[in-house]
Amino acid sequence: MIARLLLLFAMVVAPLASAAAETLTVMTYNVRYPSPDDGADQWENRRDLLVDTIRKAAPDLIGTQELFQSQGDYITAKLPHYAWLGIDRRGGHDDEHMGIFYRSDRLKLIDRGSFWLSDTPEIIGSISWDHPFPRMVNWGLFETRSGRRFRLYDTHFPYRGEDEAARTNAARLIAERISADDGIPAILTGDFNTGDDSEAHRTLTQTLSDSWTTAKHRSGPTPGYHGFKGGEPDRRIDWILSRGFDVISTRSIDAARGGHYPSDHYPLVTKLRFAKP
Repeated sequence: MIARLLLLFAMVVAPLASAAAETLTVMTYNVRYPSPDDGADQWENRRDLLVDTIRKAAPDLIGTQELFQSQGDYITAKLPHYAWLGIDRRGGHDDEHMGIFYRSDRLKLIDRGSFWLSDTPEIIGSISWDHPFPRMVNWGLFETRSGRRFRLYDTHFPYRGEDEAARTNAARLIAERISADDGIPAILTGDFNTGDDSEAHRTLTQTLSDSWTTAKHRSGPTPGYHGFKGGEPDRRIDWILSRGFDVISTRSIDAARGGHYPSDHYPLVTKLRFAKP
């Protein structure tokens, strides 16, 4: 009788312990849009190296920036265990996407949406704060195989030096949106085009944890823009932030082939574990 009770107890506790220890590997990656001005570094010459970089890192989710539909479709054609979602910054599929890739064999997409970084975030393509292009967030609500739910938000902030106030406003809007959600774990990926000494970073990290600074294990060069040249970027502009997770490790990847890189940014990969309730 005691043995039977112990067996039943183990059958109940083991799945709970497994769910509590469940991890996610998340990547953020500015993939550089397919520009004909990139010469030897144009998309057709680097796309297979980019696919190989993703394959080796094996993330469960990827938040991308500067992604065009043809690039997203190429990646999923080469890596068919991924699906991707997201509209472009003008509400269609002809411009830059903040595309979210996810392992469809590991994660179930429950819901999805978008909002714009402006005074009118529900208006498609809306622009405020004096920057020249629409800026936005795509998000997905996901469920793991054990039933744990979380949201991933992906964004790309304005890039000009004079856009610092716009980046701060964008950070405030995103922080408000995430805080207004139902409290489930959240992940924010993006190219924020500003350093970790900025007001935008301070705003977001009031409620979100920065994986680069809180990881138990960290490696690789500064996650940021290197212009297809490699080396050490002067600012850390690519971040993975989270709520409701413990940060296990984080690393940037400086893979190159024949002196050429898969993008003009280093991808950042973070391993997260769902925090205990």
